[in-house]
Amino acid sequence: MPNRPPITKLLVANRGEIALRVMRTAREMDVATVAVFSDPDADAPFVHAADEAVRLPGASPADTYLRGDLVIAAALATGAQAVHPGYGFLSENAGFARDCAAAGLVFVGPTPEAIDAMGSKTAAKELMAAAGVPVLPGVVVGEDVTDLPAQAAGIGYPVLVKAAFGGGGRGMRIVAGPDELLDAVDSARREAVSAFGDGTVFLERYVERPRHVEVQVVGDTHGTVVHLFERECSIQRRYQKVLEEAPSPAVDDALRAQLGAAAIAAAQAIGYVGAGTVEFVLAPDGDFFFLEVNTRLQVEHPVTELVTGLDLVRVQLQVAEGLPLPPEVLDARVTGHAIEARLNAEDVPAGYLPVTGTVHRFAVPALPGVRVDSGVADGSVVGVHYDSMLAKVIAHGATRDEACRRLARALAETRVHGLTTNRDLLVAVLREPEFRAGEIDTGYLGRHPELTSPAVDADVLARHAAAAVLADQAARRDAARVQRPVPTGWRNVPSGDQVAVLAHGDDELEVRYRRTRDGWRVAVGDTRLAVEAVDATPERVVLTVDGVRRSLAVHRVGDDVFVDGPGGSTSFTERPRFPEPGSQAGEGSLLAPMPGTVVRVAVAEGESVTAGQTVLVLEAMKMEHVVAAPTDGVVGELQAVVGDTVDTGAVLAVVTAVEA
Repeated sequence: MPNRPPITKLLVANRGEIALRVMRTAREMDVATVAVFSDPDADAPFVHAADEAVRLPGASPADTYLRGDLVIAAALATGAQAVHPGYGFLSENAGFARDCAAAGLVFVGPTPEAIDAMGSKTAAKELMAAAGVPVLPGVVVGEDVTDLPAQAAGIGYPVLVKAAFGGGGRGMRIVAGPDELLDAVDSARREAVSAFGDGTVFLERYVERPRHVEVQVVGDTHGTVVHLFERECSIQRRYQKVLEEAPSPAVDDALRAQLGAAAIAAAQAIGYVGAGTVEFVLAPDGDFFFLEVNTRLQVEHPVTELVTGLDLVRVQLQVAEGLPLPPEVLDARVTGHAIEARLNAEDVPAGYLPVTGTVHRFAVPALPGVRVDSGVADGSVVGVHYDSMLAKVIAHGATRDEACRRLARALAETRVHGLTTNRDLLVAVLREPEFRAGEIDTGYLGRHPELTSPAVDADVLARHAAAAVLADQAARRDAARVQRPVPTGWRNVPSGDQVAVLAHGDDELEVRYRRTRDGWRVAVGDTRLAVEAVDATPERVVLTVDGVRRSLAVHRVGDDVFVDGPGGSTSFTERPRFPEPGSQAGEGSLLAPMPGTVVRVAVAEGESVTAGQTVLVLEAMKMEHVVAAPTDGVVGELQAVVGDTVDTGAVLAVVTAVEA
C-alpha cells in the first residue's frame, strides 16, 4: 500500500489524560491538534493543550463524545486530516471508522472490518477457535432463558456472565450457582445497555484463581504483524484493572513465545492494522485461553512503552500514514520492569464507590523513573458523567522490586486534595509481601481485605489533627498582625483549652489544645501529644513530639483541611461544635452513597423487606450500585423514582425496622 500524505492536523476524539497523551506525541511530531469537548470539560487541561477546540453541546457521553457526526463535523470544520479515538467512546465503533473514511478522514486505528470481527465477543471466540487460538467454552444468552440453567450447568459453575459488546468489567458478573443466575443476567444486561448500547450477554466458564495477561500487537498496512510482549493486569476490582505491569512475573521465555504466537495468529486472522491488544486468561497450570481483542490503544500502554522504549502513539500515526513498521518496533526488546497505577476518585472502604468533587491540589513528586499521565490539575472538577480515573502514575526500574519501590514512594508523596481516592490502596498493594513476590491473580484484592480497609494509626491521626489546628492558629495570628498590629488577646478564657471539632470520614474528633511554657499540649480524643516545639505557618507545621521532628504540609480550602506528611495524608472538615437542628437524617433512612441516577426501584411503599434485599439501584460513571435494606422492616417512604439524579447523602427511602 502506498504511503498516505503526512498527517499535519489531528483531531483527538476523546478527553482527559488520553487526549493529553495523544496530543503530547502529536506535538513532538509537529502535528497540530484539535480537541472536542463537552460543557463540563470546557476548562479541562486537554482543551487548553490543543491548538484548536470545538464544543460538543451537552454533558452526557451520548450527547457529546459518542456523537460521531459532531466529531466528524468538527474535524472537517478545522481542516483536520485524521481522527485519533483514544480508548473508550468511539474507539471500537466500526460505523464511526467507516464514517471517517467516507468523509475523507484517516481513522487512526484498525479497519472497520477488524473492529466488526471483534465487536462481538461471541463471534470473536468462534473466529479465534478457527485460527487455532485456545478459547473457553460458553453460550450466548437469548431472550428465552428457560434452558439457561441447564446450559450453565453444562458449562460448569462458577460461570461468568459477560457483555458481548464492550469491556472494562461492565456487564460482567460471577455466578456461583443456579440461584444467582437469572438476577445476574438481568443486571448484566442493564449495565451493558447503559455502557455499550447493546444488552447481549453470554456465559463462559470461569477459571478459578486466574491471571489476566495480555499481549500488545502492532500491524502495518503492508501485512506485517508483531507482538511487543505481555502485560500483567491481574490486580483488579469489579473486573476493572487497578495495577498493570510489564513483563508479567508469571511468564517465562517459553510461555512468552507461546502467548506471542497466539496473539499474532489472532491479529492475522482479522487482518489487524495499528496498535491493539489480545487478552488472555492464564490458569494456574500454565494453560491460557483467549478473552478478547481490544481494537484500540489500551489504558496500560505506558508500561509497554517504558520497557521497550517505544512511543505507541507515534507508531499508530506512522501506520496511519501508510508507513511500514520501523526497525525499532521489529527488533524491540524488554529492558527492566514497569508498573502502572490507576489513581481513581473513589471511596475504597465503601466498596470502590466513585467520588465527585473539585481537585483543589494535584501534585506527584518528580522522582527518577516515574512518569505521570494525568487529565486533571488544580481546580479540575470531577463529575458523574465520565470515568473516575484521575491519572496514571507509572514507574520503571531495572528490576520489578525497584519499580515497585519507586512507584510506592511516588504515590505516597502524591497530593490529591478535595477528593477521596484509591491512593492509599495502591501504596498498600505495592508494599504488600505477596504482591512483591509476584504471587497474584484476579482474586488478590478479595483475599486482602486489610488493604481496602486499613486500620487508622491513632498517633498519625493525632499529629495531623494537631497540625491542622496549629496551622489555623498561625493563619489567625498572621491575620491579626495585618489587621491589628497590637495583639488584643481575643480569648474569653486565656488559661483554658481551645477546642476544635474536625470531621474525619464518619468520625468527629474533638481537638483540645493549649499553649504552655514548653510548647503546646494537644489532645485528640483519647490521644494526648506533648508537643515540645512548633514552627507553624498557615501551610506548614513542624512538630517535635517525643524527640522526633516531622514536617507536615497543610492546605486549607474553606472548612476542609488537608495534611500531608511522613505518615501519609489525612483530610479533615472543620465542624461547628454542635450540629444544626434537623441536619441529621432520620432513623432508617437509606442515603445515596454517591451522586448518580436511579435506574431501578425494586420495592413499593408499604412493602416488607428483609436485610440485604435490593431497594433500588443507582448508576454512576456507567456502573450499577445496589442500595439494600439495612434490616428487616417496612418501606415507609420511597423518595426516588427511576430517572432521578441524586447527590451524595440524599434520602432515597426510609425502612422502618420490625421489632422482633
